[in-house]
Amino acid sequence: MKTVYFDHIANTPIDQRVIEAIIPHLKETYGNPLNLHDPGRKTLAAIEDVRDKVAKLIGAQKSNEIIFTSCGSESNNFAIAGIAKANQKKGKHIITSSIEHFSVLQAVKELGKEGFNITYLPVDKFGKIDPGAVRAAITKETILVTLTHASNEIGTIEPIAEIGKILKDQEILFHVDSVQTAGIIPLSVNDLGVDALTLSANQFYGPTGIAALYLKKGTRILPFIVGGTQEEGRRAGTHNILGIVGMGKAAELAIAEMDQRTKKMLPIRDRLLNELPSKIDDFFITGHPSDRLPGHASGYAKYVEGESMSMFLNMEGIAVSTGSACVSKALKASHVLIAAGVSPEDVHGSLVFSLGKDSTMDDAGYVLEKLPPIVERLRKMSPLHREK
Repeated sequence: MKTVYFDHIANTPIDQRVIEAIIPHLKETYGNPLNLHDPGRKTLAAIEDVRDKVAKLIGAQKSNEIIFTSCGSESNNFAIAGIAKANQKKGKHIITSSIEHFSVLQAVKELGKEGFNITYLPVDKFGKIDPGAVRAAITKETILVTLTHASNEIGTIEPIAEIGKILKDQEILFHVDSVQTAGIIPLSVNDLGVDALTLSANQFYGPTGIAALYLKKGTRILPFIVGGTQEEGRRAGTHNILGIVGMGKAAELAIAEMDQRTKKMLPIRDRLLNELPSKIDDFFITGHPSDRLPGHASGYAKYVEGESMSMFLNMEGIAVSTGSACVSKALKASHVLIAAGVSPEDVHGSLVFSLGKDSTMDDAGYVLEKLPPIVERLRKMSPLHREK
């Protein structure tokens, strides 16, 4: 049976070249980088080499602006809580959006319990944030804006650079969750105008369990994990040297191959976006038609459930997502699609097809062959479709 992996938005397979880069360090790199002996210096050199590579990936000017963490959720929590609490004497107002990842929404919710005032910006039908709405939401108490660069559920790329200019003029700190964009599309922290940015290696063919937070030099932040002097005292804990080395190799490959990967994925993505609605009645695309991630196609089929479609597709060897990997098991209506104006009933019929660098046009053809009869079969069992 043919297998198709169209769930790269949740996790990418680790590149074989990344594995090969890690293997020597399993045996050779064991010294604690805080110690001054030769094994420690060797580990420290490997870490700093990767810090340079990650900085280059996102256009950071200084490698010490890169802080290694365990995952994107940790980086988001670290940035939001650490920056807000470090700067609360200036004000206690935070601006975010209604389509953020739960690691952002829960982080600001917790701050709300501590007396911070949170503003949630709306989005349009494509899931796009209006920079004008950001400007209008600013008060004299605003200290931080935290927004996604692109939602994993709809793939829409937000106007971050435009928002960054507004915030720079107002001297308001800006954090961006770039887990879905860093290593996938070109970005520069300077061009975006951000003070903090989250990225994760597992989104660009690196290992799981390793991520980073870019923190612009001079930005005040409180440590998220205390108990050691690692990462210049900003994040305690023994370094994940194997993960760090893997992230460095993945970043190096992303820089070299990004254009090639994008050119390969775009026509496959566009085929899905164009043919899914034409092959399946009452199938509607979500997210922006063009301002979206190069490997992201999403939509919903009316009168059926995404979980059922996903299970039947899995039986055909096709792996897709029914929305955020963090909420799919809860069977709750996606807050992202609700914010974009999709009805709660239709939200449950959502699917996300996320391509990777090794995806092919044949993969898309296989999905387009298998999905329509699955939808037809499920609709025959659906009371909602019979009532249509």
